[in-house]
Amino acid sequence: MRVNFTVNGRPQEADDVWEGESLLYVLRERMGLPGSKNACEQGECGSCTVRLDGVPVCSCLVAAGQVEGRDVVTVEGLAEFAKQREEHGHGGACGTGGGCGSKGGVSLDAAKQWSAKGNDSQTGEGVELSTIQQAFIDAGAVQCGFCTPGLLVQADALLEENSSPSDQDIREALSGNLCRCTGYEKILDAVRLAAARQGEAV
Repeated sequence: MRVNFTVNGRPQEADDVWEGESLLYVLRERMGLPGSKNACEQGECGSCTVRLDGVPVCSCLVAAGQVEGRDVVTVEGLAEFAKQREEHGHGGACGTGGGCGSKGGVSLDAAKQWSAKGNDSQTGEGVELSTIQQAFIDAGAVQCGFCTPGLLVQADALLEENSSPSDQDIREALSGNLCRCTGYEKILDAVRLAAARQGEAV
């Protein structure tokens, strides 16, 4: 089958997709976006987390056919997504059941109007890092880096929903993302740092 959807603000088309093919496989192997990592393939580790219509999902559990006509943001497009969100307003996650209107956030239609520039949505290069990405670097939250893309996507969604999360909020939001290197403390530090920086920028 053929699947048409938006990836990092750009319309994309995947041909010859078989029924059991995952969104993760399409992103990595057909679209050349290797940021989302293939680890457990059971939705247990969070390394393949992307945002589907604004909601963080494990892309290994999403059938490619389910994304027809929908919006996907991967770690490669995270900085541009965050930049567009800052320019057009800050609010809760949009998407099915996201309740954007009730939270005063960005509507799904408004979110769809952003689009990545140049080659940044392909490689993530040539664009200023988002607050959470820079905080991960500054707090030393990256070691091997395998889990980092999923953690970044999930943490970005948390900070969009809750600009001043408690430690418990952070732990709960990231509980589905496993890391074998850091012991998590530096990751928590990075999310705290990003929250503080966003608070200063307001």
